[in-house]
Amino acid sequence: MDANSISKNSPISLWRNARIATLDPSQSGLGIIENGAIAVRDGRILFAGPESELPEQFNNAAETVDCESRWITPSLIDCHTHLVFGGNRAMEFEMRLNGASYEEIAKAGGGIVSSVRDTRTLSEDELIAQALPRLDTLLAEGISTIEIKSGYGLDIETELKMLRVARKLETLRPVRILTTYLAAHTAPTDYKGRNADYIADVVLPGMERGHTEGLIDAVDGFCEGIAFSPEDIRTVFDKAKALELPVKLHAEQLSNLGGAALAASYGALSADHLEHLDEAGAKALAKAGTVAVLLPGAFYALREKQLPPVQALRDAGADIALATDCNPGTSPLTSLLLTMNMGATLFRLTVEECLTATTRNAAKALGLLTETGTLEVGKSADFTIWNIERPAELIYRIGFNPLHARIFKGRTTL
Repeated sequence: MDANSISKNSPISLWRNARIATLDPSQSGLGIIENGAIAVRDGRILFAGPESELPEQFNNAAETVDCESRWITPSLIDCHTHLVFGGNRAMEFEMRLNGASYEEIAKAGGGIVSSVRDTRTLSEDELIAQALPRLDTLLAEGISTIEIKSGYGLDIETELKMLRVARKLETLRPVRILTTYLAAHTAPTDYKGRNADYIADVVLPGMERGHTEGLIDAVDGFCEGIAFSPEDIRTVFDKAKALELPVKLHAEQLSNLGGAALAASYGALSADHLEHLDEAGAKALAKAGTVAVLLPGAFYALREKQLPPVQALRDAGADIALATDCNPGTSPLTSLLLTMNMGATLFRLTVEECLTATTRNAAKALGLLTETGTLEVGKSADFTIWNIERPAELIYRIGFNPLHARIFKGRTTL
């Protein structure tokens, strides 16, 4: 899309006197423009470049905002969350701190079983009420786009209920939400040892119903010894392919089962976690254009020792994204700014890699790169204005939010 394809009848809004990191892949590094401007009409970017090159007609904008040399970046994108769930797991967190084992916590009703129980019990309105504070916390950091997975229902009705809630959240806040069907998260207790039956009885028919109701943007699964085998995942992905739904995969978090290469073979949008990814898996992701989504919140919360192979991903030329993995058990994290700091501190990503990971590559991981994630003509006008002196501050600070303004589809919302 170019400026000529955007309506010429609506008023123009102009943000000027800014330092801009466009993340435009055709430019080097972060695509930095000193003394830049962004012109917007109908929620679309008409111009993003040096103010000295601003077309004359854009100088007569209906609204002009002087950014006073503040920095502008594309709005941040959280491309992997489990934001909708019932209850919390603070009790088991406390039990672990007091020395309780995984088995003791499970016997006390903790673990994913408790999240499934609480999520099944709550109504859609109750789930919305619990999810909104988490969503608002993320939006307050300038985030425009969030992926939300199901996976705490493990029956058809609750899985679809979670997706309906995610869809409704988009009507309650100025945010873009992508929904992911994750019924293949783990088998519920009544299907213990019967993964194939669970997939046949719940995962596949639930996927078909969710697709028919327009609730599913992508399909996910958990490929791990404690969850589903590669053969199980193939069954799920074959169904998704038949329904023309894109796929992604929790892979190589606790062991290497070849899940990332499997996901790549299906042209997956992303493979996520990846602590135990090998060089062959990294090359497979790069060749397929599948984004490697790293989740430092889960790495931190679980006190993992095995680092994801960042250098192998770099060497292979794979795109790397970062996300909060917000969930009640293994990553109760609702800050993408802190996630970037973790990505740098724990995984040794650079400033450029962290910002790219939460904008351009995060958009690619959701299949949205033609719509958002960079500041280019024709894309949605999703950008954030920051009170910082250099982009590194967004990653360097811990527990500090330098947000000045959040613009979503051309409108200032925070």
